[in-house]
Amino acid sequence: MPNIYMYILVMSVVTYSIRLLPLTILRKPIKNIFVQSFLHYVPYVTLAVMTFPAILEVTQIPLAGLAALLTGSLTAWYRGNLFQVAIVCCVTVLIFEVLFA
Repeated sequence: MPNIYMYILVMSVVTYSIRLLPLTILRKPIKNIFVQSFLHYVPYVTLAVMTFPAILEVTQIPLAGLAALLTGSLTAWYRGNLFQVAIVCCVTVLIFEVLFA
């Protein structure tokens, strides 16, 4: 039987090293524009990677999720705020599931 405390120790070391290494290695501000833009978009990409599969799988009809993704993207592209995007996506899913269910 594996020792649970060893798992917790390894997890702690990995977690803290990921957070501690950038603080100890990077002491000066980053001046490279490519690295700055890469680090700027990391949170958005991470959120998209986590939510994209859920968008398609959470609805009863995957086509409704895809349609909501497209209409929500278009609404956001044309300067819709978060509330408007959410309403458009919900209405799109409702329409698709009523029509095609």
